[in-house]
Amino acid sequence: MSHLFGHNGAIGKGYAQPQPMATITPVSLPSTLMRKQAPKWPRLSEPEMVRHYTWLSKRNFGIDTGFYPLGSCTMKHNPRINEVIAQLPGIADIHPHQGEKHLQGLLSIYYEMQEMLAVCSGMDEVTLQPVAGAQGEFTAVRCIQEYFRQRGEDQRTKVIVPDSAHGTNPASAAMAGYEIVEIPSRADGRIDLDALRAVADETTAAMMITNPNTLGLFEQDIVEASTIVHDAGGQMYYDGANFNAILGLTSPGLMGFDAVHFNLHKTYSQPHGGGGPGSGPIGVKSQLAPFLPSPIAGKRDATAEELLHSVDGSWYYWLTPEHTIGKVQQWHGNAGAVVRCWAYYRRYGNGLRTMSEHAVLNANYLRHAIHREAEAAGVSHMFRDGAETIVAKHEFTLSMEPAKQAVGISAMDVAKGLLDRGYMAPTVYFPLVVPECMMIEPTETESKDTLDTFAKHFVEVLQQSPESLHEAPTTTPVRRVDEVYAARNLCLRHPFETNELN
Repeated sequence: MSHLFGHNGAIGKGYAQPQPMATITPVSLPSTLMRKQAPKWPRLSEPEMVRHYTWLSKRNFGIDTGFYPLGSCTMKHNPRINEVIAQLPGIADIHPHQGEKHLQGLLSIYYEMQEMLAVCSGMDEVTLQPVAGAQGEFTAVRCIQEYFRQRGEDQRTKVIVPDSAHGTNPASAAMAGYEIVEIPSRADGRIDLDALRAVADETTAAMMITNPNTLGLFEQDIVEASTIVHDAGGQMYYDGANFNAILGLTSPGLMGFDAVHFNLHKTYSQPHGGGGPGSGPIGVKSQLAPFLPSPIAGKRDATAEELLHSVDGSWYYWLTPEHTIGKVQQWHGNAGAVVRCWAYYRRYGNGLRTMSEHAVLNANYLRHAIHREAEAAGVSHMFRDGAETIVAKHEFTLSMEPAKQAVGISAMDVAKGLLDRGYMAPTVYFPLVVPECMMIEPTETESKDTLDTFAKHFVEVLQQSPESLHEAPTTTPVRRVDEVYAARNLCLRHPFETNELN
């Protein structure tokens, strides 16, 4: 009965270790690839396993444990009803290779999401296949690329991006083989139309831009910018990372865009801390629709035989666009994320505009609350707005350059000090056009009390001694990390695995 005990004699086995693979014919492998000893898997009892993962959960910080004002990443509360729906057997237990008659429920959700996103964005067609915003960018750029190839316009080899763009914009275009043309922003943080006119020509394939931009500012000249690019024969790409600031208020289609990606995991809620999972669908105008990746969900009237499996008298099926670029992701995208976001839209669909209005209100309120607290404490001189403006959108930037020049406190120091106050730090050093930048996004799900308390603590951090902030954080499980050392001396293997093949 020794197999019933953990390594220290505790009753109950808390793990399920797979049985070794056995074959009738021995597998021939080079000796250099054969293990000399069995892998050192941990052998723990159930209570030991529970304690281990509970301990890990207490060391992690997430939106469920505290305020998470991470600019640009939109870390907001995820309603638990979304989790319940995503885990229903008819959704969680199906396989992508099952026949369409077994997928009618999921296919109807996919189709409805495609239609909803098309309406919200002012686009004509949508695919849900990409599983991240960056992958959505690359997918849209590839559709634009194939569009021009079919038209015989191979001279269009350049993509224009403003200097305030998310780094994934030029990266996605470069991965598709395009040359990147960067244009500067004006002093107020918005796009420079004269600089755009100077570079838009017959070699322009597209312009990629976020609106509101990464400074949290609405690009008021966006329609004119679209006209400039279109007159040069190019396409306009909307980076939808900040879509939650305009949802229900305007749309990329109205601004003149031809393609857009959505961060479903940001705009419509989906847990995505730690790098995933996410969902980055794209919407396109009709001229780009034939190039969308395959498959997308279609809808028609059900036949008499199909009515038995139909959910609403319609038949949902997979279809392949005429000139599809192929697949950009296995299966049909991140189904779990799509379903969670569908549940969010279904529950709050009539209030999506209110969601955006509250996101903008919270950002502007927190910005002014920080100024108010700083003036009362006499430290308002230690930072300035990243862009001189009265109204921001869903996020805003502060420059810690005055604090660094006055007392040697950097944006990183302030961020580490906030960790000691029980907050996730805001985004630092982005966008690059703001020196010693901190980007703050409270989202629409935080209360006025939370914002007031954060503003107070933010100012208290500025009042700490430079010496104490240089050492921060001092109360977290992991203290100040030597980032240069960590980058140059990567440790990617568990100690148990060291020399295990020797």
